[in-house]
Amino acid sequence: MKIIHLIGGGDVGGAKSHVLSLIKELGKHIDVTLVCYRKGPFHEDAVRMGIDSRVIRTGNILVDIRKTLKLVRENKYDIIHSHGAKANMIATIIRRITGIPVVTTIHSDYRLDYMNNLLKQFSFGVINMISLRKIDYHIGVSDSYRNMLIARRFNPQHVFTVYNGIPFDNEIPPCTRREFFDRYRIPFPEDAILVGIMARLDPVKDHETFIRAAAEVFRTNPKVRFIIAGPGDELRPRLEHLAEKLGVRDKICFTGMIHEPYDFFQIIDINVLTSISESFPFVILEGARCCRATVSTRVGGLADLIESGVNGYLIKPGDWKALAGHLLELANDETKRAEMGRRLKEKAEKKFSLENMCKTQLEIYNRILRMESRIRKDGKLYDIAILGYYGYRNSGDEAILKSIVHSLLERNPDLSMVVFSRKPGETMRNTEVNAVNRFSLYHVLRVMKQTRLFLAGGGNLIQDNTSTRSILYYLCMLRLAKRYRTKTMLFANGIGPINRKVNWRSAAKVLNCLDAITLREPVSYEELKRMGVTKPIIHITSDPAILLNPVPSDKVDTIMASEGIPTDKPLIGISVRKWADMSYLDKIAALGDYCVERFDAHPVFIPMQHPSDVNVCESIIKKMKHKAWLIRNIYQPEELLGFTQRLTLMIGMRLHSLIYASNQMVPVLGLVYEPKVDAFLKEVSQPSAGSPLNMDFPQVCRVLEELWNNREAMREKLGRARERLVELANRNVDVALSLLNDS
Repeated sequence: MKIIHLIGGGDVGGAKSHVLSLIKELGKHIDVTLVCYRKGPFHEDAVRMGIDSRVIRTGNILVDIRKTLKLVRENKYDIIHSHGAKANMIATIIRRITGIPVVTTIHSDYRLDYMNNLLKQFSFGVINMISLRKIDYHIGVSDSYRNMLIARRFNPQHVFTVYNGIPFDNEIPPCTRREFFDRYRIPFPEDAILVGIMARLDPVKDHETFIRAAAEVFRTNPKVRFIIAGPGDELRPRLEHLAEKLGVRDKICFTGMIHEPYDFFQIIDINVLTSISESFPFVILEGARCCRATVSTRVGGLADLIESGVNGYLIKPGDWKALAGHLLELANDETKRAEMGRRLKEKAEKKFSLENMCKTQLEIYNRILRMESRIRKDGKLYDIAILGYYGYRNSGDEAILKSIVHSLLERNPDLSMVVFSRKPGETMRNTEVNAVNRFSLYHVLRVMKQTRLFLAGGGNLIQDNTSTRSILYYLCMLRLAKRYRTKTMLFANGIGPINRKVNWRSAAKVLNCLDAITLREPVSYEELKRMGVTKPIIHITSDPAILLNPVPSDKVDTIMASEGIPTDKPLIGISVRKWADMSYLDKIAALGDYCVERFDAHPVFIPMQHPSDVNVCESIIKKMKHKAWLIRNIYQPEELLGFTQRLTLMIGMRLHSLIYASNQMVPVLGLVYEPKVDAFLKEVSQPSAGSPLNMDFPQVCRVLEELWNNREAMREKLGRARERLVELANRNVDVALSLLNDS
């Protein structure tokens, strides 16, 4: 494998350490070349480290591009890896000419770059933002940066994380305080408690917070002194003026650039970072290497290293009072400083080593090459496109989507997927696969052309009970996929009801052209037979949501605490929806009161779709005599599933409330508003309360009483049913992957 790294070459601090240490380590395993677009310490240090580093700087950007292009072509590199605005721009141009894949590492929040220079912000900053959108693969140096890119609509499957890493096994030359003080003309007593910050003097580093905290600390503990290390002549006078104003100018020393960072970390007692934004700063790792107690703002990926109160402290950006409090605590307790420093080093060594960083980077290169190889074969970017009722904040449908995505990726982690969604941004964050707007004709056509397999996934898509417009939309999308010769599958669907004859005929015609159909219940198979749909491969499976796993118990505790749900009595879940004339609300309210009076339980209403279900639940609660609880916030399917685990019974109108309960073996009483609910209840051998509109209340109470008294036996039934449903749900994935392999 041959990789070429491109970088401006004026980088300092964390970005410089990351790139040089990574390239040197990569050079032990693959062929790596570094190109710098200026001469200076960056290039010189690279050469000193034995890196194959070249300088391309002619004073003419077009000539720089031509020379880089020539180098890339002559050496036949497999991947271009760029860092920073200029390198990103050049890499984008070369990618367009040669087709060589480009990956870029995001070392900082690109929207905050050049924040102190308006001209650069609207020149280099804008060019960089455009270039980043043209680059296919991105690396964040922390999970928070990865999440930031996903939130800004970069393809989640093309966004990776490579944590900064440092060597923990090399020898650090010792440095005494006397040597350091003499070198940087520091007038402090050697027995002072030293608090240090190493960061370039830039607004994003927020040294003002450090200085304000320093003033507060010194007023209480006059033994403490402060060192600000880092270059930045423009901002220094302003910071010195602030220190003068606060009366601590002679207690703070500005050293300028420190050429040997470990000398600094050896002589300080407490390491501080006050940045507004970071990726994963090396200065924290370097301080950890020296076992220094640390207080930092909660930025970037630092929460992955620092457990606040355990091996350091994390504060909100700008909170100088909290910073001062932690500094005073550590300054007054030498034992605590030592223990926190030791714990910090222990965790850093385990997770943030140079070896781990290199290994992760190599895995990313290999994955990129595998993906690019598939694209070159047929020109298609996506293995699978998924369409359903997604992006409407319906927990059941979102559970279907998550289950489909997770099940497919579990079988093949390299699969590239895209989802058609009403809210693509939310879908990308929730599923970590790409998403486009389901109503954007441009994006729909573009994705269809670039997809190998199209799945109309989960739910009751082929029905006109909702509206004719809905069924026509899904049928048109299926026809469009066939037009582009994409393999097409109806994935774990329910069929019907289809009330209009014209829709019946259209559905039969389109469905007969599909490559495969899987159905979530037998009644849908009978419906297809009546429609004359016989040509595709048809399997009876089960709803994919049965494969979903709940969040850990501690997260459920957090949900219950935030919603104010008590734990002193059994919980009975109630899930209802708006339907027909809603004349059933009084009976549901009475059923909730019956649960309180008969079973001494707390009723908890669980909205499955926001905000419509919330409004219905509130109306019912107002009609009740006893107190009931309502889950008001929007939660991910796994979170609601975890909460369902805490229930004793579920009274459900929404199909997926019953599926969630069955998944967690919680006995259910179903309110049948559509045939799909009745079909599922029969599948899992659970009782029905009949239609909500003509509910026989005394009879329903008797059924509920029997369910309560036999709930343990019902749990055993559900356990056996769940095993069967899981096996059937996995067949959906088998069929989809067999179609993809055939394509």
